[in-house]
Amino acid sequence: MTNPFTEANSLRARLADPDAEVRRVAVLDLPYSDDDDYIELLTAALADEAASVRAEAAHALEGVEEEEVVSALVPMLKDTDSAVREAVAKTLAELKEPRWGHLLLGMANDTEASVQAAALRALRALKVDAAYEPALSASTSADASVRREAVGVLAYLRKATALPTLTRIATQDAEADVRKVAVGALGFAEQANVQEVVPALEAALQDSAWLVREEAAHTLGKLKLVSAAGKLAEAMNDDYWQVRVASARALGKMKALDALHVLVDALAHTVSNLRKEAAVALGELGDARAVPALEVAANDPDPDVRKLSRIALGRLVAAQNA
Repeated sequence: MTNPFTEANSLRARLADPDAEVRRVAVLDLPYSDDDDYIELLTAALADEAASVRAEAAHALEGVEEEEVVSALVPMLKDTDSAVREAVAKTLAELKEPRWGHLLLGMANDTEASVQAAALRALRALKVDAAYEPALSASTSADASVRREAVGVLAYLRKATALPTLTRIATQDAEADVRKVAVGALGFAEQANVQEVVPALEAALQDSAWLVREEAAHTLGKLKLVSAAGKLAEAMNDDYWQVRVASARALGKMKALDALHVLVDALAHTVSNLRKEAAVALGELGDARAVPALEVAANDPDPDVRKLSRIALGRLVAAQNA
Protein backbone atom coordinates (compact mmCIF):
# COMPACT_ATOMS: atom_id res chain seq x y z
CA MET A 1 0.00 0.00 0.00
CA THR A 2 1.37 3.41 -0.98
CA ASN A 3 2.17 5.68 1.94
CA PRO A 4 0.43 9.01 1.21
CA PHE A 5 3.09 10.94 3.11
CA THR A 6 5.82 9.34 1.02
CA GLU A 7 3.84 10.03 -2.14
CA ALA A 8 3.38 13.70 -1.19
CA ASN A 9 7.05 14.08 -0.35
CA SER A 10 8.02 12.50 -3.65
CA LEU A 11 5.72 14.88 -5.52
CA ARG A 12 7.20 17.90 -3.78
CA ALA A 13 10.68 16.65 -4.62
CA ARG A 14 9.69 16.39 -8.27
CA LEU A 15 8.35 19.96 -8.16
CA ALA A 16 11.86 21.05 -7.19
CA ASP A 17 13.64 18.85 -9.73
CA PRO A 18 16.21 20.58 -11.98
CA ASP A 19 14.50 19.06 -15.04
CA ALA A 20 11.60 21.26 -16.23
CA GLU A 21 9.77 18.30 -17.76
CA VAL A 22 9.82 16.48 -14.42
CA ARG A 23 8.38 19.58 -12.76
CA ARG A 24 5.72 19.91 -15.47
CA VAL A 25 4.55 16.32 -14.99
CA ALA A 26 4.52 16.85 -11.22
CA VAL A 27 2.21 19.83 -11.75
CA LEU A 28 -0.06 17.58 -13.82
CA ASP A 29 -0.18 15.07 -10.94
CA LEU A 30 -0.81 17.61 -8.19
CA PRO A 31 -4.62 17.92 -8.50
CA TYR A 32 -4.90 14.14 -8.14
CA SER A 33 -2.57 13.87 -5.18
CA ASP A 34 -3.35 13.63 -1.47
CA ASP A 35 -1.42 16.80 -0.73
CA ASP A 36 -3.75 19.20 1.07
CA ASP A 37 -1.63 22.13 -0.09
CA TYR A 38 -1.89 21.34 -3.80
CA ILE A 39 -3.49 24.69 -4.65
CA GLU A 40 -0.70 26.54 -2.87
CA LEU A 41 1.88 24.42 -4.70
CA LEU A 42 0.22 25.05 -8.06
CA THR A 43 0.14 28.77 -7.35
CA ALA A 44 3.84 28.68 -6.55
CA ALA A 45 4.47 26.84 -9.83
CA LEU A 46 3.08 29.87 -11.67
CA ALA A 47 6.43 31.51 -10.94
CA ASP A 48 8.49 28.63 -12.32
CA GLU A 49 11.35 29.66 -14.63
CA ALA A 50 10.11 27.24 -17.33
CA ALA A 51 7.21 28.44 -19.45
CA SER A 52 5.91 24.89 -19.89
CA VAL A 53 5.54 24.54 -16.11
CA ARG A 54 3.85 27.92 -15.74
CA ALA A 55 1.38 27.06 -18.50
CA GLU A 56 0.58 23.68 -16.97
CA ALA A 57 0.02 25.28 -13.57
CA ALA A 58 -2.33 27.85 -15.11
CA HIS A 59 -4.33 25.08 -16.76
CA ALA A 60 -4.47 23.08 -13.53
CA LEU A 61 -5.88 26.05 -11.61
CA GLU A 62 -8.95 26.33 -13.82
CA GLY A 63 -12.04 26.46 -11.63
CA VAL A 64 -10.13 27.50 -8.51
CA GLU A 65 -11.54 30.86 -7.41
CA GLU A 66 -9.38 31.94 -4.50
CA GLU A 67 -7.96 35.40 -3.98
CA GLU A 68 -4.35 34.27 -3.95
CA VAL A 69 -4.80 32.28 -7.16
CA VAL A 70 -6.67 34.89 -9.16
CA SER A 71 -4.32 37.64 -7.96
CA ALA A 72 -1.36 35.59 -9.20
CA LEU A 73 -2.96 34.75 -12.55
CA VAL A 74 -4.11 38.21 -13.67
CA PRO A 75 -0.62 39.77 -14.01
CA MET A 76 0.42 36.71 -16.00
CA LEU A 77 -1.68 37.94 -18.90
CA LYS A 78 1.53 39.83 -19.67
CA ASP A 79 3.81 36.78 -19.39
CA THR A 80 6.69 36.71 -21.86
CA ASP A 81 5.55 33.36 -23.29
CA SER A 82 2.50 33.21 -25.58
CA ALA A 83 1.52 29.68 -24.50
CA VAL A 84 1.45 30.82 -20.88
CA ARG A 85 -0.64 33.85 -21.76
CA GLU A 86 -3.12 31.64 -23.62
CA ALA A 87 -3.35 29.19 -20.70
CA VAL A 88 -3.91 32.02 -18.22
CA ALA A 89 -6.54 33.66 -20.44
CA LYS A 90 -8.41 30.36 -20.74
CA THR A 91 -8.40 29.82 -16.98
CA LEU A 92 -9.48 33.37 -16.20
CA ALA A 93 -12.32 33.09 -18.72
CA GLU A 94 -13.84 30.39 -16.49
CA LEU A 95 -14.22 32.72 -13.50
CA LYS A 96 -17.79 33.05 -12.27
CA GLU A 97 -17.69 35.32 -9.23
CA PRO A 98 -18.15 39.08 -9.87
CA ARG A 99 -15.80 39.91 -6.98
CA TRP A 100 -12.84 39.25 -9.27
CA GLY A 101 -13.83 42.14 -11.51
CA HIS A 102 -11.65 44.66 -9.68
CA LEU A 103 -8.55 42.57 -10.45
CA LEU A 104 -9.32 42.52 -14.17
CA LEU A 105 -10.61 46.02 -14.84
CA GLY A 106 -7.14 47.56 -15.04
CA MET A 107 -6.14 45.06 -17.71
CA ALA A 108 -9.24 45.90 -19.76
CA ASN A 109 -7.53 49.17 -20.73
CA ASP A 110 -4.10 47.65 -21.33
CA THR A 111 -2.13 48.97 -24.30
CA GLU A 112 -1.33 45.41 -25.43
CA ALA A 113 -4.22 44.02 -27.49
CA SER A 114 -3.86 40.39 -26.39
CA VAL A 115 -3.93 41.40 -22.73
CA GLN A 116 -6.91 43.68 -23.23
CA ALA A 117 -8.84 41.01 -25.13
CA ALA A 118 -8.14 38.35 -22.49
CA ALA A 119 -9.22 40.65 -19.66
CA LEU A 120 -12.46 41.54 -21.44
CA ARG A 121 -13.15 37.87 -22.13
CA ALA A 122 -12.73 37.10 -18.43
CA LEU A 123 -14.93 40.05 -17.44
CA ARG A 124 -17.75 39.04 -19.79
CA ALA A 125 -19.42 36.33 -17.68
CA LEU A 126 -18.78 38.24 -14.43
CA LYS A 127 -21.33 40.87 -15.52
CA VAL A 128 -19.55 43.64 -13.63
CA ASP A 129 -21.20 47.01 -14.26
CA ALA A 130 -17.84 48.75 -14.00
CA ALA A 131 -16.75 46.90 -17.16
CA TYR A 132 -19.29 48.80 -19.27
CA GLU A 133 -17.20 51.91 -19.98
CA PRO A 134 -13.95 49.99 -20.70
CA ALA A 135 -15.88 47.72 -23.07
CA LEU A 136 -17.54 50.65 -24.79
CA SER A 137 -14.13 52.25 -25.29
CA ALA A 138 -12.59 48.96 -26.46
CA SER A 139 -15.33 48.55 -29.09
CA THR A 140 -13.45 51.06 -31.26
CA SER A 141 -10.07 49.33 -30.91
CA ALA A 142 -7.94 48.82 -34.01
CA ASP A 143 -7.62 45.17 -33.00
CA ALA A 144 -10.48 42.89 -34.07
CA SER A 145 -10.04 40.48 -31.15
CA VAL A 146 -10.42 43.34 -28.68
CA ARG A 147 -13.56 44.61 -30.45
CA ARG A 148 -15.02 41.10 -30.43
CA GLU A 149 -14.46 40.65 -26.70
CA ALA A 150 -15.79 44.15 -26.01
CA VAL A 151 -19.01 43.24 -27.79
CA GLY A 152 -19.25 40.14 -25.61
CA VAL A 153 -19.08 42.24 -22.44
CA LEU A 154 -21.72 44.65 -23.74
CA ALA A 155 -23.99 41.74 -24.66
CA TYR A 156 -23.75 40.23 -21.19
CA LEU A 157 -24.40 43.54 -19.44
CA ARG A 158 -27.58 44.02 -21.53
CA LYS A 159 -27.69 47.81 -21.28
CA ALA A 160 -29.98 49.55 -23.75
CA THR A 161 -27.48 52.40 -24.01
CA ALA A 162 -25.10 50.01 -25.79
CA LEU A 163 -27.53 49.30 -28.64
CA PRO A 164 -26.36 52.17 -30.90
CA THR A 165 -22.76 50.94 -30.57
CA LEU A 166 -23.77 47.34 -31.27
CA THR A 167 -25.87 48.26 -34.31
CA ARG A 168 -22.94 50.24 -35.71
CA ILE A 169 -20.58 47.31 -35.25
CA ALA A 170 -23.12 44.85 -36.65
CA THR A 171 -23.34 46.75 -39.92
CA GLN A 172 -20.01 48.54 -40.26
CA ASP A 173 -17.18 46.55 -38.65
CA ALA A 174 -14.51 45.43 -41.11
CA GLU A 175 -14.31 41.89 -39.70
CA ALA A 176 -17.12 39.40 -40.33
CA ASP A 177 -16.67 37.55 -37.04
CA VAL A 178 -16.99 40.82 -35.10
CA ARG A 179 -20.13 41.74 -37.04
CA LYS A 180 -21.53 38.27 -36.32
CA VAL A 181 -20.99 38.61 -32.56
CA ALA A 182 -22.57 42.07 -32.59
CA VAL A 183 -25.60 40.81 -34.53
CA GLY A 184 -26.09 38.08 -31.92
CA ALA A 185 -25.67 40.62 -29.12
CA LEU A 186 -28.62 42.61 -30.43
CA GLY A 187 -30.83 39.78 -29.23
CA PHE A 188 -30.99 41.26 -25.74
CA ALA A 189 -33.07 44.22 -26.98
CA GLU A 190 -36.27 44.63 -24.96
CA GLN A 191 -39.72 45.33 -26.34
CA ALA A 192 -39.39 49.03 -25.57
CA ASN A 193 -36.34 49.50 -27.79
CA VAL A 194 -36.47 46.53 -30.15
CA GLN A 195 -37.31 48.72 -33.14
CA GLU A 196 -33.87 50.33 -32.77
CA VAL A 197 -32.22 47.12 -33.91
CA VAL A 198 -34.54 46.11 -36.77
CA PRO A 199 -32.74 48.09 -39.52
CA ALA A 200 -29.37 46.68 -38.47
CA LEU A 201 -30.64 43.10 -38.37
CA GLU A 202 -32.38 43.42 -41.73
CA ALA A 203 -29.18 44.87 -43.19
CA ALA A 204 -27.24 41.96 -41.67
CA LEU A 205 -29.47 39.57 -43.64
CA GLN A 206 -27.77 41.04 -46.72
CA ASP A 207 -24.23 40.88 -45.30
CA SER A 208 -21.45 39.62 -47.58
CA ALA A 209 -20.57 36.89 -45.04
CA TRP A 210 -23.05 34.03 -44.74
CA LEU A 211 -22.22 33.50 -41.06
CA VAL A 212 -23.44 37.04 -40.36
CA ARG A 213 -26.60 36.45 -42.39
CA GLU A 214 -27.24 33.23 -40.49
CA GLU A 215 -26.79 34.98 -37.15
CA ALA A 216 -29.15 37.76 -38.24
CA ALA A 217 -31.87 35.20 -38.97
CA HIS A 218 -31.31 33.54 -35.58
CA THR A 219 -31.57 36.88 -33.77
CA LEU A 220 -34.68 37.97 -35.65
CA GLY A 221 -36.29 34.69 -34.69
CA LYS A 222 -35.28 35.08 -31.07
CA LEU A 223 -36.85 38.54 -30.97
CA LYS A 224 -39.87 37.33 -33.00
CA LEU A 225 -39.73 40.45 -35.14
CA VAL A 226 -42.72 39.79 -37.36
CA SER A 227 -42.06 43.03 -39.25
CA ALA A 228 -38.96 41.35 -40.68
CA ALA A 229 -40.81 38.24 -41.92
CA GLY A 230 -40.69 39.49 -45.51
CA LYS A 231 -36.92 39.85 -45.41
CA LEU A 232 -36.60 36.38 -43.87
CA ALA A 233 -38.80 34.93 -46.59
CA GLU A 234 -36.40 36.43 -49.14
CA ALA A 235 -33.51 34.88 -47.20
CA MET A 236 -35.07 31.47 -47.87
CA ASN A 237 -33.45 31.85 -51.30
CA ASP A 238 -29.98 32.46 -49.85
CA ASP A 239 -27.09 30.67 -51.58
CA TYR A 240 -26.19 29.03 -48.25
CA TRP A 241 -28.56 26.43 -46.84
CA GLN A 242 -27.42 27.32 -43.31
CA VAL A 243 -28.98 30.78 -43.75
CA ARG A 244 -32.15 29.18 -45.09
CA VAL A 245 -32.35 26.86 -42.07
CA ALA A 246 -32.02 29.78 -39.64
CA SER A 247 -34.60 31.75 -41.62
CA ALA A 248 -37.08 28.86 -41.61
CA ARG A 249 -36.64 28.49 -37.86
CA ALA A 250 -37.26 32.21 -37.36
CA LEU A 251 -40.35 32.22 -39.59
CA GLY A 252 -41.79 29.33 -37.61
CA LYS A 253 -41.23 31.09 -34.29
CA MET A 254 -42.96 34.18 -35.69
CA LYS A 255 -45.85 32.10 -37.07
CA ALA A 256 -45.38 34.09 -40.27
CA LEU A 257 -48.33 32.85 -42.36
CA ASP A 258 -47.23 34.89 -45.38
CA ALA A 259 -44.14 32.69 -45.58
CA LEU A 260 -46.17 29.52 -46.06
CA HIS A 261 -45.22 29.09 -49.71
CA VAL A 262 -41.46 29.42 -49.20
CA LEU A 263 -41.55 26.93 -46.34
CA VAL A 264 -43.55 24.47 -48.45
CA ASP A 265 -40.98 24.86 -51.22
CA ALA A 266 -38.21 24.15 -48.70
CA LEU A 267 -39.76 20.73 -47.99
CA ALA A 268 -38.41 19.67 -51.40
CA HIS A 269 -34.88 21.04 -50.92
CA THR A 270 -31.95 18.67 -51.43
CA VAL A 271 -30.53 19.45 -47.96
CA SER A 272 -32.32 17.35 -45.37
CA ASN A 273 -31.56 19.80 -42.53
CA LEU A 274 -33.58 22.43 -44.36
CA ARG A 275 -36.44 20.00 -45.02
CA LYS A 276 -36.51 19.17 -41.30
CA GLU A 277 -36.61 22.83 -40.27
CA ALA A 278 -39.32 23.59 -42.84
CA ALA A 279 -41.47 20.78 -41.44
CA VAL A 280 -41.12 22.10 -37.91
CA ALA A 281 -41.90 25.65 -39.02
CA LEU A 282 -45.02 24.57 -40.91
CA GLY A 283 -46.24 22.82 -37.79
CA GLU A 284 -45.74 26.03 -35.83
CA LEU A 285 -47.59 28.09 -38.45
CA GLY A 286 -50.67 25.91 -37.98
CA ASP A 287 -51.98 26.59 -41.48
CA ALA A 288 -54.01 23.70 -42.95
CA ARG A 289 -52.84 24.62 -46.44
CA ALA A 290 -49.54 22.95 -45.57
CA VAL A 291 -51.16 19.53 -45.08
CA PRO A 292 -50.69 18.19 -48.66
CA ALA A 293 -46.99 19.08 -48.72
CA LEU A 294 -46.45 17.62 -45.25
CA GLU A 295 -48.21 14.39 -46.26
CA VAL A 296 -45.69 14.03 -49.08
CA ALA A 297 -42.82 14.84 -46.70
CA ALA A 298 -44.11 12.22 -44.28
CA ASN A 299 -42.64 9.70 -46.75
CA ASP A 300 -39.32 11.50 -47.15
CA PRO A 301 -36.18 9.34 -47.54
CA ASP A 302 -34.74 10.92 -44.40
CA PRO A 303 -36.23 9.39 -41.21
CA ASP A 304 -35.96 12.65 -39.28
CA VAL A 305 -37.82 14.54 -41.99
CA ARG A 306 -40.54 11.86 -41.93
CA LYS A 307 -40.81 12.04 -38.16
CA LEU A 308 -40.97 15.85 -37.99
CA SER A 309 -43.44 16.04 -40.87
CA ARG A 310 -45.75 13.60 -39.10
CA ILE A 311 -45.48 15.58 -35.88
CA ALA A 312 -46.35 18.75 -37.81
CA LEU A 313 -49.33 16.99 -39.40
CA GLY A 314 -50.48 15.91 -35.95
CA ARG A 315 -50.35 19.49 -34.74
CA LEU A 316 -52.35 20.74 -37.70
CA VAL A 317 -55.02 18.04 -37.31
CA ALA A 318 -55.27 18.74 -33.58
CA ALA A 319 -55.67 22.46 -34.27
CA GLN A 320 -58.42 21.79 -36.81
CA ASN A 321 -60.30 19.54 -34.39
CA ALA A 322 -59.95 21.88 -31.42
